[in-house]
Parts: sequence; C-alpha cells; structure tokens
Amino acid sequence: MARQLLQQCLECRAWTLATTCPACGSKAQAAAPLKWSPEDHRASIRRKMYEVESPEWVSGLATLPSLKEMKTERQSTEEE
Repeated sequence: MARQLLQQCLECRAWTLATTCPACGSKAQAAAPLKWSPEDHRASIRRKMYEVESPEWVSGLATLPSLKEMKTERQSTEEE
C-alpha cells in the first residue's frame, strides 16, 4: 500500500489513488513528500492515543537479552 493516498503517474502525469496508473498502466508515485516536522505539534495527542505512559504499553515493548546472556550464547555457538 502506498504511504500517501494521492499518487501521480510518472509517464502521463495522471492523478490516481493506486500505485498503478489507470490511464496508461505505468507506475505512479507519491504526489508530494510526506509531511514531517521536528516540531511535531500533535505528538502529545498521539502519545495519549497510544497510551505510551501506561505500564501495559511499556511491558509490551520488546526487550533484548542482557549483555551477559548474549556473551554466553555467543560462546556456546562458537564452541559448536
């Protein structure tokens, strides 16, 4: 799926919502770059929406093994 809905054909410059042009059948690309700003004014709203401050959200994040566990695992695979 396209990252942006509005697409423009590279060949005939037609507008479409698909990644393939309905007029000529060639490839279409995003009509404009995605908008992003380091001064994201809606970040606080998104954090509230996804409840990132709740303990459930934090406990659901992926964790890496400890450095000690990774070293012992690497040593055991090297010995084999």
